[in-house]
Amino acid sequence: MRYPAGWLDDLRARADIVSIVSEYVPLKQKGRSFWGLCPFHGEKTASFKVDPERGFYYCFGCKAGGNVFDFIMAMERMEFREAVRYLADKLHMPVPEETDGAADAQRRTLRESILRLNREAALLYHKLLYAPEGRHALEYLHGRGLDDRVIRLFGLGASGEQWDTLTRTLREQGADDALLVQAGLTVRKQERAFDMFRNRAMFPIIDARGNVLGFGGRALGDVQPKYLNTADTPAFNKRWNVYAANLLRKCRNLARVLLVEGYMDVVSLVSCGVEGVAATLGTSLTPEQAKLLSRYAPEIWVAYDGDAAGQNAILRALDIFEEAQIPVRVLVIPDGQDPDEFIRAQGKEAFEALKPLSAAAYRMARAKDGLDLSEEEGRTKYAMACAAILRGVKQPVEQENLLKRLMVETGYSREVLVQQIGLSSAARPAGRTRQAAVRPPERFEPQGRLRAERTLLELLCFGFVPEGTLSADTFSDEDHRFLAQELLHGRKPEELLLSLEDGPRRSLLLEAMANEPKVVNDEALRMIAECVETLRRDWIEKRIASLQANMSGASSEEKDVALREIMKLTNEKKSLGPGRKE
Repeated sequence: MRYPAGWLDDLRARADIVSIVSEYVPLKQKGRSFWGLCPFHGEKTASFKVDPERGFYYCFGCKAGGNVFDFIMAMERMEFREAVRYLADKLHMPVPEETDGAADAQRRTLRESILRLNREAALLYHKLLYAPEGRHALEYLHGRGLDDRVIRLFGLGASGEQWDTLTRTLREQGADDALLVQAGLTVRKQERAFDMFRNRAMFPIIDARGNVLGFGGRALGDVQPKYLNTADTPAFNKRWNVYAANLLRKCRNLARVLLVEGYMDVVSLVSCGVEGVAATLGTSLTPEQAKLLSRYAPEIWVAYDGDAAGQNAILRALDIFEEAQIPVRVLVIPDGQDPDEFIRAQGKEAFEALKPLSAAAYRMARAKDGLDLSEEEGRTKYAMACAAILRGVKQPVEQENLLKRLMVETGYSREVLVQQIGLSSAARPAGRTRQAAVRPPERFEPQGRLRAERTLLELLCFGFVPEGTLSADTFSDEDHRFLAQELLHGRKPEELLLSLEDGPRRSLLLEAMANEPKVVNDEALRMIAECVETLRRDWIEKRIASLQANMSGASSEEKDVALREIMKLTNEKKSLGPGRKE
């Protein structure tokens, strides 16, 4: 008997590991990860790493590590069930009855079936884009400045003008109408079944793991709604996902994530060379989306459309980010344009020259809406509104700068405005105690074969190994080979971690997950090749030594065979080059 696996996955995803660990350990962000002093052993230099994207922690000193359940179990001295209930209560999630897993397995099978259908649908839509029935969609995308490279990058496509192009095609592949309806690909009315999306440019919604969760469809004619989106399904919930999450995950060392409103904003900005862009999925920003975005960069810039609806949505988004204590700024697009319009008209340099406003500065700018600052009544209302905004600014320097601006804009004296704010200089919050700089520890580097196999495991964990490049037989160590086989078969490291009990394999996987390789461009392929050469060289040396050891008692004929093999192996070893170490 156990809790449903799907519910446990949901609980683990909602339990932001950085927030949980921060209740016990002060953490400081460095890049995508957070670092602090390990709570499990005494240390003066921070070697305790928390990875929010993959949801695990690891100490390079004492080698303790695991997921959020492991951390609660260790800190609170709880059994697994107790830790699960503790987290569920903390997140106000009702705890289901424990199950034998049959119903949960059925739900997982349904989800996997829907994801397979979505993938087939995405492939068909992309194929249709370059067929006669996709001509209008292709003209639309090319007219928006997108080339075929960007179209392939996002997997864009076209839905046919006929009523049942997709439904008919997937039926022929063996899909059931009921499953197509559950996937949101087909609509059934009375006795008729027809496609959800018709005559639209199609935008697949792909998660960070590469699963096609659903679709957004942009109408090509005078049809409403302009954008039609997949409704929530057993495989898809808008609250927990963002558009272009799969591309966000590939970005390295992002300083910020740029959050925009529409699919075309994302596609257009990325096509112009802007990295780290994402969009909500046809709904207002949710707290779950805010936490998801915070995994990829230390700061979020909101760049919604310039119309009134977009600007009001910015204010709501700021409240959500600040409630979650996620650093946020606002990129205001000039002349009421949306990001897509601006970058296509002005170019990447002009876009990147735009300076973001702090949340407080943006709120102050919006506080002017509808007020006439040339009149005393307008200035008074503006000053009072801004004073309320400045009351929430925690950084004294920012508050001082904005206060000076408010003095100039309203003509009120500093004393009057400070009194209105309700914060004297003595009452301002003290700055945080300065912490010592967090420096990741020197990475453990095993030598020779061991080093090469562990480097390959690290590359596998972080998705740097192209399909078909390696096989599990490349690894001679039994534990390495087991982990490699699981990862090569598509298991995600964080999922594999859940299935492993304490032992050497779990420790090896944790270490591989913690040691993110510093890889740029196509360097991964070179590293893979050199590691494989190192392993081959090691095998050759052992084989030669074995042949030489067995020659003393061998016959003349056997010695001749061994010598020929030794010569062949020696020549192969020379062709392999010096190897990574040298």
